[in-house]
Amino acid sequence: MDAFEELVAEVLRADGYWVHRGYKIDLAPEDKRALGNPSMPRPEIDLVAYKAGTGELLSLECKSYFDSGGVHARDLLPGGRNAQRYKMFVNAELREMVLQRLAQQLVKSGTVAGNPTPKLGLIYGHATAANSKILESHFEANGWGLYGPEWLRVQLQRMALRSYDNQIASVVAKLLLPRKETIIREEAA
Repeated sequence: MDAFEELVAEVLRADGYWVHRGYKIDLAPEDKRALGNPSMPRPEIDLVAYKAGTGELLSLECKSYFDSGGVHARDLLPGGRNAQRYKMFVNAELREMVLQRLAQQLVKSGTVAGNPTPKLGLIYGHATAANSKILESHFEANGWGLYGPEWLRVQLQRMALRSYDNQIASVVAKLLLPRKETIIREEAA
């Protein structure tokens, strides 16, 4: 969903990342053959985020699923019913190839420096409590980043406390989380 991706991108930018939406990965014909799919289209990453100060490089899949059952953990586990939605999480060969090519492309273009190791992650807007628990355990075991609605709320609360900027996420955060209430919440935490 474009609106959810843009919201997340604004939140990440406010936290010091540069963000690219819909980043296409160039795979050579031999890469595609090695993956067993010589005619596969170029893989696309929802959000690529890079923080120059830390060298952190994130490859993020975004799923809002607000008015639905949410993200189902079973789909991210091997043999999941809708595993096609989460190819990077369920296909280790594809994941390794895409993340390696991502780093190579960004270094070659001069966008990032050094030899970054991309971290795979999922940002989601809704999942049941049971699914969230399974996701947390599965993602931690695999070394992936998991950013759920609570993470997003905290980031928006931080945006509400910052100086005004003309970004939609910042304006909405200031409207929905008035400064006084946000400060009180942060002090209580």
